[in-house]
Amino acid sequence: MENYLPNIFFAILLVAGIGYFVMNVKKLIRNIKLGKDIDRNDRKPERWKNMAKIALGQYKMVTRPLSGFLHVIVYVGFILINIELLEIVIDGLFGTHRIFQPILGNAIYGFLIGTFEVLAFLVLAAVIVFWLRRNVEKIKRFWSKEMQGWPKNDGNIILYFEIVLMSLFLIMNATDVPFQQAGAGNIISQFVAPWFNSFSTEELHTIEKTAWWLHIVGILIFLNYLYYSKHLHILLAFPNTYFANLKPKGQFTNVDAVTKEVQMMMDPNADPYAMPEEGAEEEEPEKFGASDATDLNWVQLMNAYTCTECGRCTSSCPANLTGKELSPRAIMMKTRDRVEEIGKNIDANGGTFVPDGKQLLDDYITREELWACTSCNACVQECPIGIDPLSIIMEMRRYLVMEESAAPQELNMMMTNIENNGAPWQYSQMDRLNWKDE
Repeated sequence: MENYLPNIFFAILLVAGIGYFVMNVKKLIRNIKLGKDIDRNDRKPERWKNMAKIALGQYKMVTRPLSGFLHVIVYVGFILINIELLEIVIDGLFGTHRIFQPILGNAIYGFLIGTFEVLAFLVLAAVIVFWLRRNVEKIKRFWSKEMQGWPKNDGNIILYFEIVLMSLFLIMNATDVPFQQAGAGNIISQFVAPWFNSFSTEELHTIEKTAWWLHIVGILIFLNYLYYSKHLHILLAFPNTYFANLKPKGQFTNVDAVTKEVQMMMDPNADPYAMPEEGAEEEEPEKFGASDATDLNWVQLMNAYTCTECGRCTSSCPANLTGKELSPRAIMMKTRDRVEEIGKNIDANGGTFVPDGKQLLDDYITREELWACTSCNACVQECPIGIDPLSIIMEMRRYLVMEESAAPQELNMMMTNIENNGAPWQYSQMDRLNWKDE
């Protein structure tokens, strides 16, 4: 029985790690579903293509070559190296050691492990460059005011995770004496192995097993850390790009109730006092626009959770570049924070939300931020995974205009002029061409 204790412990650890991850995924799905329903199941071939091109193919990442290339290395390397988890899980559950080596043979197994080792080394190099860019070079978009405290620390924590995991993988291989003696797949670890020449075979075995355990424990911790980190995009980038808005940029959504009312006003034959047909349902929304996170649709909430906080949107925002308060990245971060707060409220009150006297508007996102936006779509264009901060800004503006009549004076004057004069200017239609006589 004593011989099976490590295997039993491994099984308990594996079940606990995956179980906690599943619990958080369910909570994540619940929080996203707090948003209003929206149909994004049209044009499916185009959506699959979008996901393959942007999420899988990293198409938009490489528009900035250096960071894009490094990200591709980390992305491909980290995903492929973790294929070895299958062998680690089998070895951990059944007490075997490199079970695939005799099955695949030294040639194939050596090729796979050798590839993983090269990728691990490249990931290490890329992550170190990322750390230097973030902490030594101090690229401006990583040091704006919304990136203080936890967001800044989170970016570094994930880099440390990757450095430790890749190092443990190479140390595990370097101290595996039979693996090194076989000379199949130790492309990088053969250069690490001499660091441990002063240790006995028994000590090397202890180091190897320690690295092995720390590696699998680290992966399970990393997996569960994702929910609390901006690196949740590792999972959500795929559905986020699939359900992205495929309409032309600049085409805003209309409220059906308003559209029908305008159409009726423009129809000379329409009877404004006509009663709705029997059985017909009124479709007027409870609220125009959004003042809280639950007024947004579920795709917008998924956008908020998917945000990588890379800052490409903010670094391209003309309002932000001219010193305005607006940061599209901050809009997404604040939306996610509010959704998380609502989710915790629901958890604390037995599955029911108890009003907390807060809302997304004013308590998280200021009106100054909303009205600073020029609606140019630069943030949408720049996002490497199809996030749409502008749609949230426009929904909150819609609320301010249609529910609170709280548009800035300049906009109110323009809309009044359009209503009275048919143009944004304060001249009557009869005087509009007077300029030609001057």
